[in-house]
Amino acid sequence: MINKPDGSNEGKSPSHTAKSSAGVQHIHITTLDTGDSAFVKFFLNPPEAPMVSKYTMDSKRGAGHPVSTISERHQSNRKTHLGITKVARLCIAVALAVLVVLSLSDLFALSWTARPKWPPTNAAYPLDKDQKKEDKVFDWVDVIPSPSPIQWHPCYDDELDCARLDLPMDWQQLEATNGSASGRRVILAIVRLRAAMPLNSPDYRGPVLFNPGGPGGSGIWALRDHGRNLQSIVGNNYDIVSWDIRGVGASTPRIDCWASTQDRVYWSLQDPGVVDAHEGTVYDAFARAAAYSQVCERNLEESGILEHSSTAYHARDMLAILEAMGEEKLKYWGFSYGTVLGGTFAAMYPDRVERMVNDGNVDYEEWYNGTYLNFLRDTDKVMEAFYTFCHSAGSDRCAFYAPSPLEIKSRLDTLLTNLRTHPILIPQGQLPFPSGTPPNPSPPSLGSTEPYHVPQLVTYSHIRRMLSTALYQPILRFPHIARVLSSLEAGDALPYHHYTLSDYPPPAHSSPTTCQADDEDNTPPLSFIPKEEEGNPDVFPAVMCSDALPFTSTPHDFALYAQKLLNISQAAGAVQASVRLLCAGRAVRPHWEPFNSSSLFKDVQTAHPVLFVSNEFDNVTPLMSARKNARGFKGARVVVQKGSWGHTSLAAPSVCMAKVIRRYFLSGEMPGEVEDGMQCRGDALPFGEVYGDVESQRSDKDGDEDKELGGALWSLTTRRRRFGGL
Repeated sequence: MINKPDGSNEGKSPSHTAKSSAGVQHIHITTLDTGDSAFVKFFLNPPEAPMVSKYTMDSKRGAGHPVSTISERHQSNRKTHLGITKVARLCIAVALAVLVVLSLSDLFALSWTARPKWPPTNAAYPLDKDQKKEDKVFDWVDVIPSPSPIQWHPCYDDELDCARLDLPMDWQQLEATNGSASGRRVILAIVRLRAAMPLNSPDYRGPVLFNPGGPGGSGIWALRDHGRNLQSIVGNNYDIVSWDIRGVGASTPRIDCWASTQDRVYWSLQDPGVVDAHEGTVYDAFARAAAYSQVCERNLEESGILEHSSTAYHARDMLAILEAMGEEKLKYWGFSYGTVLGGTFAAMYPDRVERMVNDGNVDYEEWYNGTYLNFLRDTDKVMEAFYTFCHSAGSDRCAFYAPSPLEIKSRLDTLLTNLRTHPILIPQGQLPFPSGTPPNPSPPSLGSTEPYHVPQLVTYSHIRRMLSTALYQPILRFPHIARVLSSLEAGDALPYHHYTLSDYPPPAHSSPTTCQADDEDNTPPLSFIPKEEEGNPDVFPAVMCSDALPFTSTPHDFALYAQKLLNISQAAGAVQASVRLLCAGRAVRPHWEPFNSSSLFKDVQTAHPVLFVSNEFDNVTPLMSARKNARGFKGARVVVQKGSWGHTSLAAPSVCMAKVIRRYFLSGEMPGEVEDGMQCRGDALPFGEVYGDVESQRSDKDGDEDKELGGALWSLTTRRRRFGGL
């Protein structure tokens, strides 16, 4: 039995025990992701908003959901925000650094671009486009944090509401004492996509919480990007709710390890490459990881956030969100790391689980023990799918075609071997500045259309990382990397540059963070200013290393571990070794004592059984992890998406799987018990192929539902994931 901290029902009041007064619900998502990830944003001359004086709020309702309208803003909050958003022009070194940064972040996975139907994926790789035109100018700094019950405010567009929830930083010591962190607070940013019907409708089902994974992925960003697609699957009679976990995005204090964006960029320039790039690189990587840990702990010591960022805190926060919305039980969908969060919540508060889908399952035991070996057991099977389907697609659909899958593999091995000793050069003057950057009349600037005046090298490490990232989304990415690989064989690295740039397009110039801020008195640290971002790479090690046993490996020990991963996965072992390495040099331990996974996830009896979902071949959360996790929960079921490759069920569309998930949320229906788990067939394959018997599996009466689900699934499958988890 898990002992809960005092105050597990803290803040609950009669005013929000009824749906009519709180009107909100929950969401969860999981993914596990790793590696160096540099998220660099460049901003020039952001427009200054007018100074305003105070908040006044009046009540209004949207689709039957209680919200508040903000008519004026708080002066001190606005002043603080403007102090941070005043920008100095970036130096030319940072402008050049963007090219390096673009190629260092290939390890994370979770962001996307829609397509209307299921065409071949051999078209040009598209840049991100707005998924929905925004109707409102919204700034998180304008929302005054409040304790429970939650206070909703309209935001972004007419279907979304936002709130900031004021919670204790230390759930285990709610009474403040001298020298403790108990008096400190965390402010969680929360967003909901309202159901299509009013709260008082008999068809309204309440909120479904989701977590996008990471740890470090932004729930705010994820809901705005693809929340409507998730709602199409679970049903539009549910609210969809997500939040930025502690340290991420618009939740404060943020976990920002670097004092400035320049520091982060300059640090990224020292990247030694993947651990098998050259002899001795593994030791350089170890030293670099330890240095990063020390910088992070030193810069965040004052905030106290690192000691209060383990998954136990996030699970307790999720319970607080649930109660602040006036809900007794949780309905949740978690992806990747979100499965760790979901499983931990279910083990701590089993009586609070009404529905839980864990999709792309991280091995709970490995996560909490810090071993990280089994997560790559199926990775090479996903890489083999590239060889197989490239061959079957033929030269017209796969640019890296060869007469057999084995010859395609040999062709790639030869290319990688050559890149170790002969990186490919993009000569001076051939590489344009990133398109879409804001204009600036004073050269040199990021807005210039002149070419870069330095060359760029494309190395073995760049391509290893590109390939590792492609394994997360084979249907979307395989055709594009085939063209990149073919061009590299011919000595042309420009397609690689365009491919990585389409993953990391230049941000809007109005974004609220800068690489430099002016010196102003009373300007709080940047970590206390809300920020909109797709994900925060500094949060991944903060959470993972807090959950795991202390990292005690020497450089020699780690070199042996890295070799084990290389033996398990030739395709991604060298890249994914950095997962465990992120904990090197970490000295800060969580105040909430880490769990013993063998006892935490044993014979857990939840209020309703948990549903575990997995692709047949997942590059970082193999099917074996879903089956292993399910054994710890009574009545749990595993659903396998057969003939699907990639990370989480969203990597490949399956109307069958979507129906299983929809029925589970709607009525609690559990698949029948089968020895190896219920099976659903995927509907599409890499390189534009579609299973021939998909249509024959469906009846005419399912036509409208299938069309709705198919559209949502294809949009999810073809959105580029840029941040996520292991």
